[in-house]
Amino acid sequence: QVQLVESGGGLVPPGGSPRLSCAASGRTFSSYVMGWFRQVPGKEREYVAAIGWTGTGTSYADSVKGRFTISRDNAKNTVYLQMNNLKPEDTAVYYCAASEGGDFDQGYWGQGTQVTVSS
Repeated sequence: QVQLVESGGGLVPPGGSPRLSCAASGRTFSSYVMGWFRQVPGKEREYVAAIGWTGTGTSYADSVKGRFTISRDNAKNTVYLQMNNLKPEDTAVYYCAASEGGDFDQGYWGQGTQVTVSS
């Protein structure tokens, strides 16, 4: 079992650069592929980014590539999402997820943190 708690969301102006954190507890953090997803009410959940066990492998959705950076600190059991140059369309609830094999539908999820991009 893995418990995930996101933090770092809030109201951000367009162009802002917040960093989301996801703290994990439970089984060995380094054995999980970690991901970030987001969801807007009435829409399907959208993949944002993922990072491999050691942090050397990352992937991004085209919509955030070049603006967002995912990273992890296995010593702190934490995964981060640095978001730069935020746009209003980035407004969503952001969720952290953990999976041993990369299939997040079979993994663990946090409760989400709201990010609202507005002036």
